[in-house]
Amino acid sequence: MIVDWQGVYPAVTTQFNEDESINFETTKAMINSLIEEGVHGIIVLGTVGENCALRAEEKRQVLSAAKEVVAGRVPLLAGVAETTTALAVEFVQDAEQLGAEGFMVLPGMVYRSTEREAIYHYQQVARATSLPIMIYNNPITYGVDVSIEGMRTLATEPNIVSVKEATEDTRRISELISAFGERFVIFGGVDDVALESLMLGATGWISGLTNVFPRESVAIYKLAQQGRFAEATEIWRWFLPLLRLDTVPTLVQCIKYAEQLAGRGSEKTRSPRLSLTDSEKAYVSRLYDEAMTNRIDLTKYNLD
Repeated sequence: MIVDWQGVYPAVTTQFNEDESINFETTKAMINSLIEEGVHGIIVLGTVGENCALRAEEKRQVLSAAKEVVAGRVPLLAGVAETTTALAVEFVQDAEQLGAEGFMVLPGMVYRSTEREAIYHYQQVARATSLPIMIYNNPITYGVDVSIEGMRTLATEPNIVSVKEATEDTRRISELISAFGERFVIFGGVDDVALESLMLGATGWISGLTNVFPRESVAIYKLAQQGRFAEATEIWRWFLPLLRLDTVPTLVQCIKYAEQLAGRGSEKTRSPRLSLTDSEKAYVSRLYDEAMTNRIDLTKYNLD
């Protein structure tokens, strides 16, 4: 199976009202803005989308709303983050009917899988759908690392086509390419090592902070693809303090608060996630204000 997945894919937030109900209109407006500002794909229902805080029917409603606004302009992927393999299979089958174009599949939630169990989970999900699958490999957060040998097993599944590599060890990018060539589409999955991942051969970047600064994220990607690394690094160093927010336990709250500061959404999360403390907000505000004060004029790069 061949897919044309490349570029910057924001893992978008799910927007909530003050009573923690889903604000579908704001969610759709935010997705539309990201597409208009040049992102190459949309991923709903990831960690930043608070997948595990949503009821089963809400996940399907969010996907349907996203499908409506994306309207075929870019690929639309849905995160799959269920507590059991059976529920994950059920979700991908429903999501395929609702118009998802692919899936970013996480290991089973709550239970910390062994590598053997994670591979089985991915296999069963892949066999339940005809759509392409991206493996989300994040051992730091989810406690299981699918090794190169594990990926050899998954390579036998024709619709497992991609890896979101979030080990934070950029050597894994080179190891995947050395072992498999072009068999897998590789996305960098950690914001603060994304440029290094692109330099080493990743063809895309799945990002949380792109929700706040999409144009800069796309510029970094385009410059990297053109081998203009000095120019990409200039934007990267400007962006890096904010990108660090993607690697802290409160990353969802930080990203949503930064969205609010940018006028792109609300900081509201669904409990047990709570709003940042005043001191935490002050820190994010300082990083955002510094970024705005020193924001780079992207027109000088002649990327359009």
